[in-house]
Amino acid sequence: MTETTVTETKPAPAKKAVPDAQTVTAVKHWTDRLFSFRCTRPASLRFRSGEFVMIGLMTTDEKTGREKPLLRAYSIASPSWDEEMEFYSIKVEDGPLTSRLQHIKVGDEIVMRPKPVGTLVHDALLPGKRIWFFATGTGFAPFASLLREPQTYEDYDEIIITHTCREAGELTYGRELIEGLKDDELLNEVIGEGFWKKIKYYPTTTREESAKMGRITDLMRSGEAFRDLGVDGMNAETDRAMICGNLAFNLELKDMFEEYGLEEGANSDPKHYVVEKAFLD
Repeated sequence: MTETTVTETKPAPAKKAVPDAQTVTAVKHWTDRLFSFRCTRPASLRFRSGEFVMIGLMTTDEKTGREKPLLRAYSIASPSWDEEMEFYSIKVEDGPLTSRLQHIKVGDEIVMRPKPVGTLVHDALLPGKRIWFFATGTGFAPFASLLREPQTYEDYDEIIITHTCREAGELTYGRELIEGLKDDELLNEVIGEGFWKKIKYYPTTTREESAKMGRITDLMRSGEAFRDLGVDGMNAETDRAMICGNLAFNLELKDMFEEYGLEEGANSDPKHYVVEKAFLD
């Protein structure tokens, strides 16, 4: 008869709870510079499609040795009715946050401050007939939310989304999302069959060859964009707009809108267009 040795081990220490932690449920890398991910949604979180929240990861303070959250403002790419949260991010090799965030996997935890804010919301605009969404790079994120928001189609007869990136591959996230609306049974049922036909999608690239080359602002100034889209331009009576891009892009479009007679609005003072000031490309 042999003697069986039983080795006892201490139970693993419980994982330290991270404040405002949410669990990653999906990750997709679109290019070597872009990725998106989904995570659980706080039960108490309520937001308007187009808003942003602060998200990030825990990091160790070099001076104190204490754990603290490293947070950045991220537009919510999922619509207000979604049971999960979706985000679309750039990868920066030496970025304090994205150098680490780009390596998250399903099951990992991120920190999310459940206090949504932002200007890219329907409440900040006066009623109109046509709405324009202008995005560069990951500035497409809030429009990914608004394109799946029923109110967008209730409020407007036409939705034009322009997306300018350097390379064609950087347009894939937006293009696939828009194409997916056609087969979205829930949205077709809630909004109405064929709701997606109101959308005019206008992607352009500035470096890599694609079907439409050029900066959207240049294409608008020359009139080419308006001709391609079959519209007569923009005016304060019918057109509303939202901008989410790099700072130079935002300022250039703002100047153009003022020339068109459009005024900048806010949550407390709805007007003709709004700009997301928190976006960093």
